[in-house]
Amino acid sequence: MAYKTDIEIAQECEMLPIYEVARAARVEDRFVEPHGRYKAKIQLQLLKEYPNKKRGKLILVTSINPTAAGEGKTTTTIGLADGLRYIGKHSTVALREPSLGPVFGVKGGAAGGGYSQVVPMEDINLHFTGDFHAIGAANNLLAAMIDNHIQQGNELNIDPRRIAWKRCVDMNDRQLRFITDGLGGRSNGMPREDGFDITVASEVMAVFCLANSREDLKERLSRIVVGYTYDNKPVTASQLKAVGAMAALLNEAIMPNLVQTLEGTPAFVHGGPFANIAHGCSSVISTRMALKMGEYTVTEAGFGADLGAEKFLDIMCRQSGFDPDAVVIVATVRALKYHGGVSKNDLKNEDLAALERGMPNLLRHISNIRDVYHLPCVVSVNRFVTDTPAEIQMVIDKCAEMGVKAIMANGWEEGGKGTAELAHEVVRLCEEEHGNFTFAYDLDMPILDKIRAIVQRIYRGKDVVLTLGAQKDIARLTELGYDKLPICIAKTQYSFSDDPHKLGAPEDFEINVRSVKVSAGAGFLVVLTGDLMTMPGLPKRPAAENIDVDENGRIVGLF
Repeated sequence: MAYKTDIEIAQECEMLPIYEVARAARVEDRFVEPHGRYKAKIQLQLLKEYPNKKRGKLILVTSINPTAAGEGKTTTTIGLADGLRYIGKHSTVALREPSLGPVFGVKGGAAGGGYSQVVPMEDINLHFTGDFHAIGAANNLLAAMIDNHIQQGNELNIDPRRIAWKRCVDMNDRQLRFITDGLGGRSNGMPREDGFDITVASEVMAVFCLANSREDLKERLSRIVVGYTYDNKPVTASQLKAVGAMAALLNEAIMPNLVQTLEGTPAFVHGGPFANIAHGCSSVISTRMALKMGEYTVTEAGFGADLGAEKFLDIMCRQSGFDPDAVVIVATVRALKYHGGVSKNDLKNEDLAALERGMPNLLRHISNIRDVYHLPCVVSVNRFVTDTPAEIQMVIDKCAEMGVKAIMANGWEEGGKGTAELAHEVVRLCEEEHGNFTFAYDLDMPILDKIRAIVQRIYRGKDVVLTLGAQKDIARLTELGYDKLPICIAKTQYSFSDDPHKLGAPEDFEINVRSVKVSAGAGFLVVLTGDLMTMPGLPKRPAAENIDVDENGRIVGLF
């Protein structure tokens, strides 16, 4: 059977005019600023005019550690929102915006799949409403003002060797990881080592997504530490007088974007921090808006639960006051067999032994959500045609042994109808199994103890190993008073460990920390582990090779 591609399905959809989608979300026309016929910005005034409106139930979708076999977390998130609507509930969905890096790199699109997509799919995957361009411009304005300040006399006594702020671009470009700039003589700046991050790893992106309002955005921007003086004092964006101009660049972008699923469910798509580098959640503002306008809001945390869900719960929920009512953990039989040691080419064959070897990855994530964070959860298994009844039953039985229900979901092929059973279970969890949400660590703990708590309680590792540089970082940040901030660990998404090759549920490993830096505006400490890069590179055959546009302006090749 030949299946249509995601972009073919999306382009055949008859989208509703955006004002109709807004009305379905109970958003009055006066708050809607259309960007064409099928996209809109929603004014922040809406939140101010409904300060006491009861929020809906919040459902967090996360997954096992991702594999080359695929899990379908975004597809499940969208399908569940449609499924809730299918069973008669008023639902909304809150998602991150895709980065051009993965779109042109490996994934080729990140707006869901099959019949569980948000549309217009091409716009969302490409420039959308320009939010990422605004974030990149704000980031790079600050970078320009740092170097200009030094060029114009360096009144703040900034040490050029200790500038911590990089420029950014929303593209995978390994050539820009380490550069030397300011060449060409005195009139062209001071020569120094520099580099680029991908836009979704920028602290401006994290600030943007964690801000509660324009006022909070400016306050957070003002706290950004861009570097240090010759006498070891932090220099902030406020001292450079960059905050007002940065906020002006973000003035339009800070308003959430409204689009729709293929079935017309309102979708708030806003912000996009990487989960293996930053905190990996859509914006606080858009999630709060979705919660106020829906009875049930489905949101997604990036990558596996050890990264995305941990940061959503320990960082975003701390700062926003969100308290999830239920958690969905996404898995596939194929991915679990991959964790059990099966090569990608052999995943279509039944292999109960490999599936049993891979199941501990899923079971550890279940245990973390239930026993560390004390939240009710359900497992959503995306069914593939190659899954056998025996394999499916094994997943159901293993989850049942832990007291958790595993449900087959088919949102990819059937949309909301295919996730109706999952939707019913989510409603039951929200109504009947009230959690007692707790964090994985206390903010008053020393920095190293907080890192160790995540490593031991969530990853189930043995301990933390610090480089000499990381030890100095922790000592300096403690001395400067940043030791009470939450922790944002940057590590590989493919494993609980910092080694992407350690699949399944590894034990007795150590996490190697090479540096710790403050993201004072975002309000967390970034802990860099292993050899993770904040500027990814393109693969041997990037998805960009398959993307094109025809003579009528129709985009092809996104999948």
